[in-house]
Amino acid sequence: MACADPPSVPFYDVLHGRRDVRSGFLADRPVADDVLHRVLAAAHAAPSVGFSQPWDFLVLRDRALRERVHTHVAAARDAYAASLPGARAAAFRDVRVEAILDTPLNIAVTCDPTRGGRHTLGRHTRPEMAPYSVVGAVQNLWLAARAEGLGVGWVSFGDERALAGLLGLPAHLELVAYLCVGHVTGFAQQPELATAGWARRRPLRWAVHHDVYGLRALPGEEPMDLLAETVAAIRPPDAAARAAAAARLDAMTKPRGSLGRVEDVAVTLAGIAGECPPPLPEPAAVAVFAADHGVHAQGVTPWPQEVTAQMVANFLAGGAVVNAFARLLGAEVCVVDVGVAAPLEPVPGLVPRRVAPGTADLTRGPALTRAQARAAVEVGIETARDLVAAGNRCLVTGDMGIANTTAAAALICTFTGADPAEATGRGTGVDDATLARKTAVVRRALERHRPDPADPIGVLAAFGGLEHAALAGFVLGAAATGVPVLLDGVSAGAAALVAAALGPASTGYCLAGHRSAEPGHRLALERLGLEPLLDLGLRLGEGTGALLALPIVQSAAQALRDVATFDTAGVTDSAGVTDSKAAR
Repeated sequence: MACADPPSVPFYDVLHGRRDVRSGFLADRPVADDVLHRVLAAAHAAPSVGFSQPWDFLVLRDRALRERVHTHVAAARDAYAASLPGARAAAFRDVRVEAILDTPLNIAVTCDPTRGGRHTLGRHTRPEMAPYSVVGAVQNLWLAARAEGLGVGWVSFGDERALAGLLGLPAHLELVAYLCVGHVTGFAQQPELATAGWARRRPLRWAVHHDVYGLRALPGEEPMDLLAETVAAIRPPDAAARAAAAARLDAMTKPRGSLGRVEDVAVTLAGIAGECPPPLPEPAAVAVFAADHGVHAQGVTPWPQEVTAQMVANFLAGGAVVNAFARLLGAEVCVVDVGVAAPLEPVPGLVPRRVAPGTADLTRGPALTRAQARAAVEVGIETARDLVAAGNRCLVTGDMGIANTTAAAALICTFTGADPAEATGRGTGVDDATLARKTAVVRRALERHRPDPADPIGVLAAFGGLEHAALAGFVLGAAATGVPVLLDGVSAGAAALVAAALGPASTGYCLAGHRSAEPGHRLALERLGLEPLLDLGLRLGEGTGALLALPIVQSAAQALRDVATFDTAGVTDSAGVTDSKAAR
């Protein structure tokens, strides 16, 4: 059921027209005292836990004081910019984050967590309810300002204690919000960060759950099936855009076909975007899905299982090969725990989405339950959606899991019909005896489960792994949101086979970054109809091979955008034809 437009009443008009304003302020137009009074009164009418009203409002007009705040915020902004991946840093240069000196006044909103005494209702078990209450006051202030035609911008950079010191706040007060307030030239139709391409708005249907978290539906609708809805949202790449890209490539100032495979990539990108030229596939983010495997107990690798968790820590510390490549290319590394056996401490950069602490041994029974396999696919879908909503225009697959090439080989055999001896490789570089044992394990698993390739969730349940299931969902999520996904090695190839079985059109959004040294990867790519961009004998995983191909993908889009045609450049083509207007 589609959401009806809200009734045209002032509250909804104000609510949907509220914006975080950073530009277009009229610095020389003061805010009248009666207007400011009404805005502050609205803020003061906010609800608060235990009716404690823990807020205070510091109205700041003094230019010298605001200049000191501006200097501190600018330094914090610069430090944040320096921490960003290169592509994000380039985009951030054009983003306004504050208007401290561009507005006639600023308002600091503080919280007194001691107000009301020790017995304040609702704060006994949740002391953080005091600042939460203050946020309600900030929202009231913001909405009232919009109703008065005032813009408000929330300054989110700066150290809270340092800013509190600059403002001379008593030590017991917390600074919750620093707001820039003033009249504006107008209000944009969309948030500034959305129009700048920094992020997209998440649809409401992603955020509404009923009774159980994960049971999503808008009011009045039946609970959605995330997997089915994602597959249904995937459209085949746009044929007209592909044709336009092919025609433009032929008209560009170069011999026809002289860019080889790069031209194929350019056509693919145009079809994915539905326009020619397509947007540049940046920023890019590589999602490294990490999980463990019960089949490790069968001696298929000499590496201990705890290496999975240790490498996750290495990714998060920035010390792995994927981190080095990503830094050079300006890409983000997102690490997702979808099934690491060892407990992981929460640290910045880790996305905790653990479905189970690894899989069961696929030689003794199913590696996963069907519910676990589906849940892991949904982790991948949601990871893709969130990364695209955050502004990324290209997704890159990564994986980490000791013994995961064994599960990948079983998946590839199932979907291609290959013999285990053809599809099973040396993984991390095992010796002949271990390779023979690993191949026998794959053969035994196939004979035990006899999975039906027409039932991809059942295949995932039989063999795992959790990272393969998440990668399959990641491919589907990328396709459903209309962005290209750059595949890494054998685990990504196995996952893409699962994704193709679930949603055949998803393959049209895939680019094969490289051909792994694992023999099963070649079989997977052939079945998918994907030609790898690189063949360097890599077998590391992590997303490394795909990242090495990222500049090729980005260059293909850049060429479509920037290279002149024979007509526009006044250059004679191979047929001896020159556009007369351009020549003159």
